[in-house]
Amino acid sequence: MKEFYVTENLAKERVDQYLSEMLEGCTRSYIQKLIKEDLVCVNQSPVKASCRLLPGDLVTVTVPEIKEPDIVPEEIALDILYEDSDIIIVNKPKQMVVHPAAGHYSGTLVNALMYHCREELSGINGMMRPGIVHRIDMDTTGSLVACKNDLAHQSLAEQLKVHSIKRVYAAIVHGIVRDDSGTVDAPIGRHPVDRKKMSIHARNGKRAVTHYRVIQRLQGESARAAGCPDGFTYLECELETGRTHQIRVHMASIGHPLLGDMVYGPRRCPFPKLQGQTLHAKTLGLIHPRTGVYLETEAPLPEYFLQLLDRLQ
Repeated sequence: MKEFYVTENLAKERVDQYLSEMLEGCTRSYIQKLIKEDLVCVNQSPVKASCRLLPGDLVTVTVPEIKEPDIVPEEIALDILYEDSDIIIVNKPKQMVVHPAAGHYSGTLVNALMYHCREELSGINGMMRPGIVHRIDMDTTGSLVACKNDLAHQSLAEQLKVHSIKRVYAAIVHGIVRDDSGTVDAPIGRHPVDRKKMSIHARNGKRAVTHYRVIQRLQGESARAAGCPDGFTYLECELETGRTHQIRVHMASIGHPLLGDMVYGPRRCPFPKLQGQTLHAKTLGLIHPRTGVYLETEAPLPEYFLQLLDRLQ
């Protein structure tokens, strides 16, 4: 059972909205299901989702124990950029989920790593995420490092914490970015209304910094033919921090959402066959956890990305 005392600044919120902010990893629909099953109480009495909270209210939640499914190794081809006895860096393709979750218990990068690495994956993140120290979205391609032992995992987790890992992404965004380079410094947290999205307007957002540099401005006939007379811009984005959906949210916040991103950008994609945002984790640089030597890998641009650039130039 989890208990929360409502503070002054969070009073007058609906109980389902309040708990979606307090219970990390729980969706609002899941919380509403708990409420319908009388597993949420305010001052020891079951309530409806619409219940408005007052300062000092005691909110209690009984979250049923979730039995984790068995995750099995699967023989899935990996594009390996680097591998040794401590770490493995792979070039993740589009449409591959990094670790198992509801609706995705097979075909994930974890399933592939379990087959390739056998028993050699760190166990710090549990059964569902062995070896996984960071992740990228399903439709983002490119470099991702996994750890084969806890020593490597602890080292890379600390490097991520202090923002010392180099992560450079290639992206194509809507519109012409006027400045040759720039920085977006805006906190990111859960969207105040749509809990599946992130936002720079979240109440408890964490600092997030993205540096970008223009590679090429694309204003050719193809852009106009696609119904985008304003053109596109090919960018490199370097993460100083690593928040969920950071580049997608930051670029949308300055009026240049990623091409293909129908969550933070236009609902209609000018290229119907494109699957998700045009974002590729190109460069990954880190201090090797055992040798202490700087290691950097480059993931080549995927074919779909090259075809888009060729079409827009």
